[in-house]
Amino acid sequence: QVQLVESGGGLVQAGGSLRLSCAASGSIFSMNDMGWFRQAPGKQRELVAGIQSGGNTRYADSVKGRFTISKDNAKNTVYLQMNSLKPEDTAVYYCNYRIPYASSWLAPWGQGTQVTVSS
Repeated sequence: QVQLVESGGGLVQAGGSLRLSCAASGSIFSMNDMGWFRQAPGKQRELVAGIQSGGNTRYADSVKGRFTISKDNAKNTVYLQMNSLKPEDTAVYYCNYRIPYASSWLAPWGQGTQVTVSS
């Protein structure tokens, strides 16, 4: 079973930056899609950024131009660079993976990492 562990969250002022990391227990990034999700209190979990096995990226409209997803296959780690943070970015952030073109994400949801942005 693949396990993913998120880290890098924290408390920042609006306009600040954070870099999140997601470390995998196995070498899965080279052949699977990876995604960063977030869930704010009282809201549904949403996909904010994805990176395909070949390296192509996609972003939710709410974070385009501010967030960047990247990965290091050799280190089995995916990153989310978050710049120009806004209070509405406050959420628990999670990562997961899926087979290309599949609809379901495969790893158990982990602890996530808390991001809090103050105004």
